[in-house]
Amino acid sequence: MIRKKTPKIVPAIVSLLIIAAGGVAGYGWYILKSPNIITNNGEKKYIYIYDNDDFEDLIRAIEKEADIKNSRSFRKTAALLKYTNIRSGRYEINGRTSNFDLIRKLRSGNQTPVRLTFNNIRTKQQLAGRLAQQIMIDSLDILYYLENDDFLAEYNLKPETAVIIFIPNTYEVFWNISGKDLFDRMYREYNRFWTEDRRKKADEIPLSLEQVSILASIVEEETKKEYEYPTVAGVYINRLKKGMRLEADPTVKFANGDFALKRVLHRHLAIDSPYNTYMYGGLPPGPIRIPSPQVIDGVLNCEQHNYIFMVAKETLNGEHHFSTTNAEHERHARKYRQALNELGIFR
Repeated sequence: MIRKKTPKIVPAIVSLLIIAAGGVAGYGWYILKSPNIITNNGEKKYIYIYDNDDFEDLIRAIEKEADIKNSRSFRKTAALLKYTNIRSGRYEINGRTSNFDLIRKLRSGNQTPVRLTFNNIRTKQQLAGRLAQQIMIDSLDILYYLENDDFLAEYNLKPETAVIIFIPNTYEVFWNISGKDLFDRMYREYNRFWTEDRRKKADEIPLSLEQVSILASIVEEETKKEYEYPTVAGVYINRLKKGMRLEADPTVKFANGDFALKRVLHRHLAIDSPYNTYMYGGLPPGPIRIPSPQVIDGVLNCEQHNYIFMVAKETLNGEHHFSTTNAEHERHARKYRQALNELGIFR
């Protein structure tokens, strides 16, 4: 039997096809895995994708933080990986990121958390604004939750006390966290903060957890000296136990909506507000700021003493005189008023 000879051209064609296929595969791999999203100086940057953003919004979000060397290759990679569901979130790009790595991260929703912080907050509006600067939710939406009776009832809160679950600290959360999930997280952190030891100390005063936070907010507005927290708390607790009005100037400032007041005058005391502790007995209906953990602990570890009066020292260094009698208190108060007069502080 005579075999036909295979033309020499056939192996050559096969070889060329293999080389071509390898070249295409190599080029495809290059498109997928070579760095294509480049940040300035290789810095880490973050892409922010909002609800309802589409693919073009994504492109703009990337271009805001980095250069896309080859936009066409990025689009082809997205099509190849069937990336069509744009998920909101905050995503890190690592200075030199490939199409494949970024699209895989975006498709899986593999976000980088934000470190949510808030402190030195007096009002709900300030809280909502501070949170909205760090997460996707709008400040008006946060305010809605802080004012909604039905929603707050799930946490045994009222609009007046809603902020007490926001214990100042640093929390890792996803940037696109929902309002409900945010409150759930803060409520868990609140309950974690209130350990058995802290709850026991509150019972011994005795004050509810809510009342501790309210009193702590007054103490923190009254003094910036941490070592005075237990002493100031003791003054107010003594007044509560004796049935005396607190007559705390910070509550009057809150009622008047003027935290810049240096001097509380008779006209300020005339405001009819449940937060005016010169007019109404007991604690106000809610905190006048979000108290720090340190001042809450200061209240829980309040000093046992007989002081029922306090006034800022005439040195105006932030410290206070504490007194057991009104006569002694008035002597200190006159010195304080004189110091203000000498500085021309009349409001």
